[in-house]
Amino acid sequence: MKNIDRRKFIHLAGLASAMAPLYSFVPKPKKEFLGPLVISTWDAGIRANEAAWKILSQTEGHVLDAVEKGVMVTESENNCCVGLSGNPDREGIVTLDASIMDDQYNIGSVAALERIAHPISVARAVMEKTPHVMLVGEGAQQFAVAQGFELMPQQLSPDADKAYHDWLKKSEYHPLINIENSANKDRQHGPFAPDRYDDGTFNHDTIGMVAIDGKGRLSGACTTSGMGFKMRGRVGDSPIIGAGLYVDNQVGAATATGHGEEMIRIAGCHQVVEYMRAGHSPEKACRMAVERALQMRGDKLKEKQIGFIAVNKNGEHGAFALQKGFTYSVQSNQIANQVFKADSLW
Repeated sequence: MKNIDRRKFIHLAGLASAMAPLYSFVPKPKKEFLGPLVISTWDAGIRANEAAWKILSQTEGHVLDAVEKGVMVTESENNCCVGLSGNPDREGIVTLDASIMDDQYNIGSVAALERIAHPISVARAVMEKTPHVMLVGEGAQQFAVAQGFELMPQQLSPDADKAYHDWLKKSEYHPLINIENSANKDRQHGPFAPDRYDDGTFNHDTIGMVAIDGKGRLSGACTTSGMGFKMRGRVGDSPIIGAGLYVDNQVGAATATGHGEEMIRIAGCHQVVEYMRAGHSPEKACRMAVERALQMRGDKLKEKQIGFIAVNKNGEHGAFALQKGFTYSVQSNQIANQVFKADSLW
């Protein structure tokens, strides 16, 4: 019996050795390293890139510092979908999600965090000061306060307050027990967050940023207030490593924006990085991840957006989306900080 087990072991070991190149293969740079680059989601990425580039343009500037400082700019701005000025959940409370990942596979994230201005910095503190990779809700807030982060007032920005009360009128939402089982089908959204706002724009936005510094180190950051008027406790892809953000310093980095549940279903950013590992360009890798989601979900994605941005180890970048309208911002030694329109399937 021992001999049989040994023969089986030797056989399996041989198979593993034969397959090892498939999993350990990392495409060697085919082109000259293009130098530092930062790419971020949406037009707001322009201002975030400026802050990141101040660090990346320095000889000793570290990419992890760059992506944190970059997205902090957007967290501080007045906008619908990032930071404390973002739209609240359906109870009227703003909850924030964020994740960060460096070139050494270190990760940190927070979810459902309230009353803290910079969740991305709390996520970094989770990464650097705890043995954990994610803290959520009240525990995340307690940790943040213990680390010296200021507890901000529990209040909505003027824009968010107006948007919330407008939504309340249209949805006729009231916090009733088991309301999910009794939504009026005549209403467009009932008590749930809409896929689109009244002006046709998608109900999501994230500031996602990935970058590479002059020493070839990759990092990424992603932060959001999540889907406007979401169910209390809902968490999207942004704080989930592999879904909303992924970095492999041997290959590349990717981050996402769009309907978080769909990103989670396919572990979207991890897929993008793995497609780059197989030798595809950043843009092709992003497109393949979008196509994978469409293959899985079909018509269920008609009213939803999925978008990815990516950078590889050479410093090449790319983006792709399911629906038209996705923009991203890029800055490097070769590219002045500017906004680009991503190609899309639809």
